[in-house]
Amino acid sequence: MADVAKSKITGIIKTLNVLEGDLDSLTGKVGDVKKQLNVKTLSEIDTLLEKTREMATKEAEVIINAAKEKANTESVKIAQEGDSKLAEIESNTNANFDDMVKYVVSTILKA
Repeated sequence: MADVAKSKITGIIKTLNVLEGDLDSLTGKVGDVKKQLNVKTLSEIDTLLEKTREMATKEAEVIINAAKEKANTESVKIAQEGDSKLAEIESNTNANFDDMVKYVVSTILKA
């Protein structure tokens, strides 16, 4: 009977040793999978970061171009208003030139 118990214990020990080996192997494989997953994750992060930068750059260009267009439109409008005011001043000056000359001459003669 002692031989049977000894043989069972030996069998259990051998089975435990095999299980321990399998566990060590699985632990190693899990470590490898973690490393691969980490590398893949970092690669995906870099890819997404680059795509985000590209999208942000394109959006910034759209905003800048819209702002330039608006500024150019405003600039043209301001220039037109300035030309209009200048034309109005020139028209008033030409229309009242004789009166201005008379006023200046009369002021000089009074002095």
